[in-house]
Amino acid sequence: MKPRYIIGLIIIAAGLGFAAYSLNTSKIEYTNLSAAESTGRKVQVKGVWVKEKGSDYNDKSNVFSFTMMDDSKKEVKVLFAGSRPNNFEIAESIVVKGRFEGGEFHASEVLTKCPSKYEGNVDQLKQSGS
Repeated sequence: MKPRYIIGLIIIAAGLGFAAYSLNTSKIEYTNLSAAESTGRKVQVKGVWVKEKGSDYNDKSNVFSFTMMDDSKKEVKVLFAGSRPNNFEIAESIVVKGRFEGGEFHASEVLTKCPSKYEGNVDQLKQSGS
């Protein structure tokens, strides 16, 4: 085999290895708050806003904070460097991406899942025959 083919194969293998490594380290897995706290890695956690504990937006530091409860009923204070997400008050559930720091969850993203305006219409469509 010619040396340039061998060098080409080595470069291709190195590129594939780097791509696999990058994909593996950049994936963010779903977990609960307890596991997120013990790993210290960036994760996604699904939960709900604890409305009784309120929420706060500090416009001087541009930090939005609220208390979230996950599926295992664990609560944590979430800090998000940004403004209140759209439809936060009416969200059915919340997904936060980030990591634990000092007993608080520091979110880099806050995603809200709002009720669908079409959910109530399914039964009406069945009844009308449409």
